[in-house]
Amino acid sequence: MSDLIDDPREGANEPEFTVSEISNAVKRTIEGTFDHVRIRGEVGRVVHARSGHLYFDIKDDRSVLGCTAWKGQVARLTVMPEEGMEIIATGRLTTFPGQSKYQMNVQDVAVAGEGALMAMLEKRKKKLAAEGLFDPTRKQEIPFLPEVIGVITSPTGAVIRDILHRLRDRFPRKVLIWPVAVQGERCAPEVARAIDGFNGFSSGGALPRPDLIIVARGGGSIEDLWGFNEEIVVRAAAASRIPLISAVGHETDTTLIDFASDLRAPTPTAAAEHAVPVRAELLARLEETESRRISAMRMALNYRGEKLRDLSRALPRSDALMAGAQQRLDLAAARLPSALISRVDRGRAKLSEAAGAMRPSLLRRTIQNSAQRVLDRSARLAPALERRQSAAQNDLAKVSARFEALSLAPQIERRTQDFNALMRRFKQAADVAQTQRARKLDALDRLRLTLGYKATLARGYAVVRGAEGEVLTTKKAAKSHPALDIEFADGILNLGTARATKPAKDATPQDDQGTLF
Repeated sequence: MSDLIDDPREGANEPEFTVSEISNAVKRTIEGTFDHVRIRGEVGRVVHARSGHLYFDIKDDRSVLGCTAWKGQVARLTVMPEEGMEIIATGRLTTFPGQSKYQMNVQDVAVAGEGALMAMLEKRKKKLAAEGLFDPTRKQEIPFLPEVIGVITSPTGAVIRDILHRLRDRFPRKVLIWPVAVQGERCAPEVARAIDGFNGFSSGGALPRPDLIIVARGGGSIEDLWGFNEEIVVRAAAASRIPLISAVGHETDTTLIDFASDLRAPTPTAAAEHAVPVRAELLARLEETESRRISAMRMALNYRGEKLRDLSRALPRSDALMAGAQQRLDLAAARLPSALISRVDRGRAKLSEAAGAMRPSLLRRTIQNSAQRVLDRSARLAPALERRQSAAQNDLAKVSARFEALSLAPQIERRTQDFNALMRRFKQAADVAQTQRARKLDALDRLRLTLGYKATLARGYAVVRGAEGEVLTTKKAAKSHPALDIEFADGILNLGTARATKPAKDATPQDDQGTLF
């Protein structure tokens, strides 16, 4: 019995494997058979490791497949897996011996159909809206006329040409272009960096800080525009401190950046139209406003002038104001002598009546007393008359002063001052214009002297003229004239003859003077 237990089984010739050997054999078999597969399923658990690797599951109603994407592969994924998304993963099957399991190394991820993509888009939209990124109260006002406009788009497409052309037609502005990829895996990070980059410009830096940002792209499929649906782009647009206009796709295309931007334009050309007004329309509006202002000012001046003339017609004339007081003064002055004479006559009559019954001495005293009273009364009435005349003259002066205050003298004085100021400005302008013309005339005269032949004479040249004053420029022409005038810088030399006889070869010269030629 013990011998049977210790001995190996007869015929047991199967090979023996270690755990590592069988794991490697399985790994080679699976990787050799499924080196390139595409698997469709719903994304389950998603884990982003600190190392940069991505681990997630794809599943259907009965099975689950673990998937891995290394750090370098994650950077090249066009679609980032999210829980609940239906995707098509492309890669190869491999094994993980440490856990005795097989898994898929994913090289690319695509959304399984437009319906699934729209479902994921709607889910992301609800999530970002719940965070308040699409709240209308967060949106900024678009500046009426920005000095600098930052454009984030592809530098080689037709979009940037359309934007620049429309800005040039409406109101030329300074434009800073930040080139980015507008589709593919590089689109979202580059657009987000461009938005953050423009916001990072300082006001006094080498490049001016934009007053407005336009994110633009032409039309395309939902996959082409998917970069503008990524969270990184939406969050960058919502956090932008510079007002932002999104112009992605055609009018029927809608991306998540449209909800986070401060204004959504249906096309890139429409974005340029929203960015600046039409310069010609502004000029026309300014001219119309200026014309209306001048017309309103003219109407106001005419109205106030008519009102002033109406008030001046309603005021009485100065002679009418003083006529009553003057007449009362004249009447009082005319009645005063007769009243005094009448008073004296009445006193004399009473005195005569009393004199008949009185002694002469008493009569004499009575007459003297009456005469003295008359004189005293006259002395007392004289100051009163003077005071009354003075009061009447004061009243007349006050009335004249009031009339002068109500007259048009202040207005005439202001108009005179305005006219004098205008004349002074006209005289100053005339003096300036005259000074400028005098300077210009002096400059032209100096130029004339510079270009004239007088300056050439000062350098040692001379001008030869004939008898009629014509300028001679050749020796032949000079020989044909009997008399020559040679002009130097300090005067004119008159020569009686210009002809010279050529001496014979054997002749001996008479003197050392020589001939002119």
